[in-house]
Amino acid sequence: MYSKDGVDYFVVDAHIALWDARPENQRNVHGKQFIDCFYDYHRNLSPESEVWPYEEYLYQGGERLMRDVFAGGMVDHAIFQPARLGEFYHRGFGQTEEAFALTQQHPDQLTYNHWWDPRDGENGLDQLRADAERFGLKGVKLYTADWHGESRGWKLTDPMAYRYLELCRELGITNIHVHKGPTIRPLDRDAFDVADVDHVATDFTDLQFIVEHCGLPRLEDFCWIATQEPNVHAGLAVALPFIHTRPRYFAQIIGELVYWLGEDRILFSSDYALWTPTWLVERFVDFQIPEDLAEYAPLTTEVKKKVLGLNAAKLYDIPVPERLRLPDADEPATGPRQPDAADLAMS
Repeated sequence: MYSKDGVDYFVVDAHIALWDARPENQRNVHGKQFIDCFYDYHRNLSPESEVWPYEEYLYQGGERLMRDVFAGGMVDHAIFQPARLGEFYHRGFGQTEEAFALTQQHPDQLTYNHWWDPRDGENGLDQLRADAERFGLKGVKLYTADWHGESRGWKLTDPMAYRYLELCRELGITNIHVHKGPTIRPLDRDAFDVADVDHVATDFTDLQFIVEHCGLPRLEDFCWIATQEPNVHAGLAVALPFIHTRPRYFAQIIGELVYWLGEDRILFSSDYALWTPTWLVERFVDFQIPEDLAEYAPLTTEVKKKVLGLNAAKLYDIPVPERLRLPDADEPATGPRQPDAADLAMS
């Protein structure tokens, strides 16, 4: 729990990873290109005091993750969102066994999501059944730009992807996290396009689609989709660090999301280990929309509480102490929000 000025916030970091990009795990030059691109994001968007040495960035390990994410009680719960990247790394990028073991040791603090890839065909469906049982999956992380043999990406609308989504529905895996954000070298930009979210959100209304990185740099496209589809949510991973380097740009991002989606479908995410959550939580709690951007609603305390943890807690049935809860919002499920709607709430 984070406290500031007498206000307590229940914090859920909805997007973390435990990765291994050390040279011995890199299969080829693409593995180095990928982690180097990650490190450029980290170095260029972080406060100087938060920049890690490159060698430490290649691998963190569970002990450091627990310290970085949960130090001082800042974060109450965090959710693993791994990426396979098997074409780039011998053991994959996201470390399944180590991450899952941490969730077993700290079940009140960590949730493990896994991944699937429709290009694995029938065998992948069988594997998803086994993974759902073993990991107790409530969610998955999909990486549509991942390479697979000669293929350099796939779409949520692919026929086999629909079979995997249907199986998710059958297995009770209701939270579908999809990377739809900035490209990462050497992956292809177009493979992260948000357009296919529109189709699956319409066809699988009982699943929740959390669009990680809120579609950046296609924020407008994402907002026009999400405002019509009440089961589409915005993950703030990668967007949040702009609160440091380009605060007006971040104000536009969060302002647009609140206007189009409302405050109930936006999730805080540090994207650890790209960034650690502590400074992001602190900056977000202190942040306010600049006065000259009056077209956007102010970020009230209630909005910040929902974004920082209550929205993700609701998706994952994470227990929230009664004193930290808020009444369920009664905003309309779809359509733009009025910019003055939040003015009635206590800021």
